[in-house]
Amino acid sequence: MAGPLAGVRIIEVGEVISAPLGVMMLAEQGADVVKVEPPGHGEESRQLSNYRAGMAGLYANCNHGKRSIGIDLKTAEGLALLHDLVRGADVFVQNWRPGAAERLRVAEPDLRRINPRLVYASVTGYGDDGPYAGRRGYDPIFQSLTGWVAAQLNPEVPIPDLVRNAIVDKATAYTLAQAITAALFARERGAPGQHVRVSMLDAGLVFFWPDGMLRQTLVGDDVENPMVPGERYQLTPTRDGQLVVWAGTAEQMRGTLRAVGREDLAGSAGQRGRAMLRPENVQERTEAVAQGMAKLATEEAYRRLLECEVPAAPILDHAQVLVDPQIAHNGTVVEAVHPVYGRYRRTRAAARFSETVAAQTPPAALYGEHGDAILGELGHDRAAIAGLRARGVVR
Repeated sequence: MAGPLAGVRIIEVGEVISAPLGVMMLAEQGADVVKVEPPGHGEESRQLSNYRAGMAGLYANCNHGKRSIGIDLKTAEGLALLHDLVRGADVFVQNWRPGAAERLRVAEPDLRRINPRLVYASVTGYGDDGPYAGRRGYDPIFQSLTGWVAAQLNPEVPIPDLVRNAIVDKATAYTLAQAITAALFARERGAPGQHVRVSMLDAGLVFFWPDGMLRQTLVGDDVENPMVPGERYQLTPTRDGQLVVWAGTAEQMRGTLRAVGREDLAGSAGQRGRAMLRPENVQERTEAVAQGMAKLATEEAYRRLLECEVPAAPILDHAQVLVDPQIAHNGTVVEAVHPVYGRYRRTRAAARFSETVAAQTPPAALYGEHGDAILGELGHDRAAIAGLRARGVVR
């Protein structure tokens, strides 16, 4: 069965994560994606670490389900080929720095003249203009500017730290995918093709805001701030390790006391109702739990917490994640073999549809793997394709 976006064609010239990952989500939902890569070695992430037989891990994780063609857009013939692709497309996606699309003559006005109904999506670091617009921007920079780094503060080692993965890039990708889908939906209802703009700076802050900026939400000096959820993102030491424990309700908080054998304290008046929020009662509870957990082996503490219906989890390393019983049950990670780059793993799409069920997308393409097929769809015969290759227009 076709996915919900079957029949949608996307032309993407994105690099690394922010645009490619967002477009990959749309490919997973059935869109036909043609990825146009620069001549030579292709898209930048193909050259990054974890590389084997023509495939880098990062490229594989952000580009499955797409067809690849290498085109030199700095040549007149290459630009004409891109224009031909755009004529039959619904969406064009790029994440170049401001001004790059204009220099290549593939900015929105250029492509809108070719395809008035086109949804043109662009990702920038800081925005199209403004004091930072011309700067180079990368995920750690945006983490720093949007509050993420300041929030990574272990009270035992009070030094801010980075989230050690590209959280802002990925937030941008999800924002981009949703916005493109919304623009396509609006077009189906009669709106014209439009320009969807996403900046990583905005996406990072918007993604962080709901719980990360609670203290900045209600304005004034009369706001009570007894607790901010981020302050409870801490590891709980056990006798031989650590657990993550999240007691979010009054009953769960009492459950942590029961798990460490403090039924007496769990049943006390100070651990009921609003009295639980009084500083002295919070301190008494947290100290009792900390002391009790420190006496228990990790496995025993985990078992007790689950028996008391307290949300808790062990700290899985990356190899353990792959064999976690629930993750295995969900079929989230799948393994396959590519004829060139061999064994690889990937995740299934997180959103699963009951009716418009898309088939699993093909693995990430080798550079230029689909060039002949794509050119054939544009009406070029074998001789014409050979000529384009001989002139270096197409890889």
